[in-house]
Amino acid sequence: MRLNLHLLRLFVAVADNGSFSRAAEALWISQPAVSKGIRELEHQLDLVLIERGAGGGRNAAAKGLRLTEAGSSLLAHARGIFAMERAAMEDVRARVGVQRGSLVIGASTTVASYWLPEAMAAFCRQYPDIVPRVLVGNTEWVCAQLLECSIDLALVEGQVDDAQLDRIEVRPWKDEPLTIVAAPGQAADAQTLDQARWIMREPGSGTRQATEALCAANGISAKPWMEMASNEAIARTVAHGAGIAMLPRTVVADLLALGALVELPLPAAMTRVPLQRPLYQLLLKGRPPSPATQRMVALLG
Repeated sequence: MRLNLHLLRLFVAVADNGSFSRAAEALWISQPAVSKGIRELEHQLDLVLIERGAGGGRNAAAKGLRLTEAGSSLLAHARGIFAMERAAMEDVRARVGVQRGSLVIGASTTVASYWLPEAMAAFCRQYPDIVPRVLVGNTEWVCAQLLECSIDLALVEGQVDDAQLDRIEVRPWKDEPLTIVAAPGQAADAQTLDQARWIMREPGSGTRQATEALCAANGISAKPWMEMASNEAIARTVAHGAGIAMLPRTVVADLLALGALVELPLPAAMTRVPLQRPLYQLLLKGRPPSPATQRMVALLG
């Protein structure tokens, strides 16, 4: 058995207004329609809810209507149901106005550390009643979280796996400059890059993908001599002379300014491949973005 909320609304209107005619006026429908609806509800429940022509009841006695015991019980439940309905609508309106709700962003490590904080601060200033969360991992992990609906929006620097493109919407966001860095005193040529000890991110990282793509495009047989799960850790390890690495320029800007790292300019024959990579916004296809997600996308630009 399913409770028909339309018929239940008619029943509450009759109980509140004390008569079928007043209920009809309040609902802007005909009295026969109200009477028919109450009879149908009683038939569906196999219960008498209203005793017609009876006086003395607390609900609408002056109009000759009295709720039966079953009717009084149903009325109490109905008031609770419609109170929950009002609360739900108020909550939805608040969320549409971004006055309430949640926002979970999945971001790859570089994006979370360097590109997202400014937008997050602006979002919190404009929508102080929403406290966003940021989950950080490499591109592969973030995509998995998006597919599981654990996050609302993904911001990554790596390529989405081809097998996931039928479920993930990929939106180009911005280009991020990259640079090859080493400890001071090193020079770069094709042979140096080919034989160097490359320190790379773990598989699944966008930085790793960009490094391998650049090397492949220029015939460099670079293999990871060491793998680390943090761009910052790689930068400081390189600064101590352990090897070379390609990293986002924003990650190494301070170390370059201090002279702890130097950039290795590409040989002229290799400059046809730009040292940059695209950053992406990812959304799950078929899942409409929440108002909070839409506002964050607008802030990200």
